[in-house]
Amino acid sequence: MVSKSAPVFYGDLGSHDRVPLPFSTFIGLCKKRMLMKSKDKEGALDPCIDMENRDAECGDLPMEGVPEQIYLAQVPIMNSDREERVQLEALREDIQTPPILEGKELSSINLWMNNAQARSSTHYDPHSNLLCIVSGQKQVVLWPPSASPSLYPMPIYGEASNHSSVALENPDYSTYPRAEQSMAFAQKVVLEAGDALFIPEGWFHQVDSDDWTVAINFWWRSNIMSSMQEHMDSYYLRRILRRLIDKEMDQVLLELGMGKTSTSTQKLPNNGTADHGDDNCGKMLKGMDIKEKRPSQGNTLVELESAAVQVLHELVSLVHKCFSMSQDQESLSASTSDHSLGENDECKKRVTADLNDDPLAKIIWDVKPQTLQYVFLAMAHNFPRTLEALVLHVLSPVGAEVLTRKFDEMDQEILEEDRNRFYEVFYSAFDDQSAAMNSILKGKEAFAQQAFKNVLDKFVGVNLESSKPGFTLDA
Repeated sequence: MVSKSAPVFYGDLGSHDRVPLPFSTFIGLCKKRMLMKSKDKEGALDPCIDMENRDAECGDLPMEGVPEQIYLAQVPIMNSDREERVQLEALREDIQTPPILEGKELSSINLWMNNAQARSSTHYDPHSNLLCIVSGQKQVVLWPPSASPSLYPMPIYGEASNHSSVALENPDYSTYPRAEQSMAFAQKVVLEAGDALFIPEGWFHQVDSDDWTVAINFWWRSNIMSSMQEHMDSYYLRRILRRLIDKEMDQVLLELGMGKTSTSTQKLPNNGTADHGDDNCGKMLKGMDIKEKRPSQGNTLVELESAAVQVLHELVSLVHKCFSMSQDQESLSASTSDHSLGENDECKKRVTADLNDDPLAKIIWDVKPQTLQYVFLAMAHNFPRTLEALVLHVLSPVGAEVLTRKFDEMDQEILEEDRNRFYEVFYSAFDDQSAAMNSILKGKEAFAQQAFKNVLDKFVGVNLESSKPGFTLDA
């Protein structure tokens, strides 16, 4: 995890980036920073650092361009729900499960490690948590679920609804007045190497980590719902609403004629393994210099199959038609990287005028994930300005939801290396990659917000019906 707000790392996706990095490279960076800090301190190296082997261990790692802080946050060593996302399974045999967790149904074991002081934003987790410090030091501030009003959780329809809206640095108490008294409900604890802290499900916590702190945490499913105390009502209400919103989002897509995705149960070809027999994607990726901001020039269109060419034509035509409608007589230049499309959200307004006829969302929905991958690679390579306009100005809330669901399906079908390279090429088409990510995230949030309103409308309708004379609710 890297963030412009470091040393503070906020949990919402718009505030940080997750970048692929070999674990050995991260360890090397930590060692090199440790050497630099030791040199700055009294002009001498720390005696605990083995000077003789430092070059072999650290490698020839250039520090130029490397972020000041890189945070290995929640890197899975074990995950019972998403085994394909486990990145450090090799460490599992080194982890001894504490005796107090025997008999618990573990959800995941994660590694947390930072190369410099770091602060995580205030949030809660939907699991019981045992945080174990391997080395270094962490300070943890805890709030019970009953303190939720003073912490102002983010909107329930958002992707970071378990995080506080209040900034850690320079909090705006005029906007969040109750937050000024939040510490009255808090407990603070400092953890050293060898210490462990139990964080109950639903308890807000904010963590400060010292330099080079290493921690392991265990998440497990609790039985608290069966014996829920009154102060947990707000926490579980949020979780129940989140579940209802997810169902409503699926229902909205179904009503729009787009059916329901089944990414959680989708079967991969070849008896559950990803099919990599078709290496068109690999050929296209190899033909691009992803180290540069833009893909290198070359003709990848000839490598597209007819179905992908048809989708590419429909997407490019839709974007051009949209802008020709909104900019009157102004026509688009050739879809190359030489000219930038103007800032104009009239396109998005026209596309979303009738959600039941969202052409972009329907095009994306009907395409197979791998075909869509080829199309986006071709657009990033040949029509980057058109791809940029599609995401920033044409993509509707429904389109953003459909696009990310297709990305989820795509992720299941390709190898991790190809997946990382695809997204690097995809986002290289944008002058401002953060703006592209934010556009997709805001679209998803707008779609979820509408689903949230639908849930509330249904809930209010049920209550109105139940208040009518003679109305009874069958047990």
